[in-house]
Amino acid sequence: MIANRGEIALRINRACQELGVATVAIFSEADRDSMHVRQADEAFCVGPGPAARSYLNIPNIISTALVTHCDAVHPGYGFLAENARFAEICADHGLNFIGPRARVIALMGDKATAKRLAREAGAATTPGSDILASVDAAQAAATQIGYPIMLKATAGGGGRGMRIVEEESDLARAYAGATAEAEASFKDGRVYLEKLIVAPRHVEVQVLGDEYGAIMHLGERDCSVQKPSHQKLVEETPAPNLSDETRAKLHEMALRVSRHVDYTNAGTLEFLVAGDDVYFMEMNTRIQVEHPVTEMVYNIDLVKEQIRIAAGEPLGYVQSDLIARGHAIECRINAEDPENNFAPAAGGVTKLVFPGGPGIRVDTHLYAGATIPPYYDSMLAKIVAFGDTRSVAIARMERALRETQVEGIPTTIDVCLDILTRPEFQGGRYDIELLVREPLLARQTRQ
Repeated sequence: MIANRGEIALRINRACQELGVATVAIFSEADRDSMHVRQADEAFCVGPGPAARSYLNIPNIISTALVTHCDAVHPGYGFLAENARFAEICADHGLNFIGPRARVIALMGDKATAKRLAREAGAATTPGSDILASVDAAQAAATQIGYPIMLKATAGGGGRGMRIVEEESDLARAYAGATAEAEASFKDGRVYLEKLIVAPRHVEVQVLGDEYGAIMHLGERDCSVQKPSHQKLVEETPAPNLSDETRAKLHEMALRVSRHVDYTNAGTLEFLVAGDDVYFMEMNTRIQVEHPVTEMVYNIDLVKEQIRIAAGEPLGYVQSDLIARGHAIECRINAEDPENNFAPAAGGVTKLVFPGGPGIRVDTHLYAGATIPPYYDSMLAKIVAFGDTRSVAIARMERALRETQVEGIPTTIDVCLDILTRPEFQGGRYDIELLVREPLLARQTRQ
């Protein structure tokens, strides 16, 4: 069963087809005509449009898996992918959850606990607090650590439940906002704080672990190009302008933490990099949106590896077999208006042209005439460019974005073009403040 929607559901279905594994798709009433529904061997509606009544409806999803005699469930990313209770329920019903064990999801899904475990494993973390019981506790911790600080939801992700606080007078309001957003987004309003590292890079390491104790990394991805809301827009691998020492430190920390928690399946460890200093932030216990860039550079299908691992197969290779070749960049094409604070958009796609040519990959569920519902994440497609060198990958991505046409709704195509042409990006010397310092340059003309 593919317990997700959109491009990741279609991506999982393709991997299953190539492996000869039959698939069951689930869908909401709003997604009845979605591409993943058409491509799966079977498809069943699990509820109306709102996610809480469909893609988060565990009883309906489990019932459908049992009725259709599924052996396993792939959660993709988002929705139930990092829900330890869902993983437990799958196991209780004889369904193989394609991901790490429920216990590990629970441990690493709590960011405060994850940081403690990382420190036990020997990884550096940013100075911070435990979970905060009140705004008074937050004020005491912030005074001890020193401003500026960042409040973070312990169950957070996607930039939600995060607030930067420059001085004490702003803390009470930020605390109220972070806890409210965390409760609304994750049904868990708990937050903690950590010292704000000014203008760092956001670099993550991909790992794979099998059921026999083998754990390996597949390099790092630079995810520093982010909207002001801390949601990623452009990712690339290898990360540019990293010293060999820093790169090795990232990989070693990722492996240490993964081994410490006995990690299995695919996972990603996220770090802040400031100069030669590397700080562990969190671990995502699932496949990442940006996994295609790693696949292009390492020539490994990560979704197939997830399925093989869950089926009890060993990885079948060692770390020295994993060699990065070339460079890959991914741009997220979202149904958003960059000139209106990236406000999500819904509506119909009246015209659609995606790029092709050497080194270009497009992961999408979109088609001409499709309706974008208002209930879900705004991502429409991921365009990936691969080249022997970073400059070739950038040139191919620029060309691909200029070929792309999505009409009927606003998108992030132009802002991605803007980013690619900036001197900071061209030189590989950017950080997470790129779009804060200069939100948008002149709109690109694509002809």
